[in-house]
Amino acid sequence: MTGSASETVVAFPHVLAVVVPFLGALVVAGLLVWAFAMGIRRMMRERPRPGADEHGRLPESGPVGEVSERREPDEVTARDERDRLTPHEIPGYGNASSRRSEDQRDRKWSPGTSGSFGSGGPGGR
Repeated sequence: MTGSASETVVAFPHVLAVVVPFLGALVVAGLLVWAFAMGIRRMMRERPRPGADEHGRLPESGPVGEVSERREPDEVTARDERDRLTPHEIPGYGNASSRRSEDQRDRKWSPGTSGSFGSGGPGGR
C-alpha cells in the first residue's frame, strides 16, 4: 500500500501542473473577451464622428502661405555674473522678442563655413 500511495502523491503535482495553467489561461482569455466587449459598448455610447459638412472650411483667399523673413533680436544688457538675468526678466517672459530686420536679403552659403562637418571652421580650405 505504501508504494501505491507514494505513486498517487507523486502523480498529483503533475496533474496540477497541467490543470492550473490551463485554468489560468481560461481566466485570462475570459478577461480579454470581457474587456473587448466593454470597449465595444463604450465606443457605441460615444458621439458619432463629424461628417464632411461639419469640418472647417478654407478661407476664400485660400490656404495661408508661409512667411519667410529675417528677424533681429532685442539687445540684452550685459550684467555681472551675480546679477544675471532670470527667464522672467527677459523681454517677452523668456521668449526673446525680435523685430523685422532692415536687410531682408538671404545670406549666401560660403564653401567650408557650413559647420555640418566638424567645427565649422576653415573646413576644406
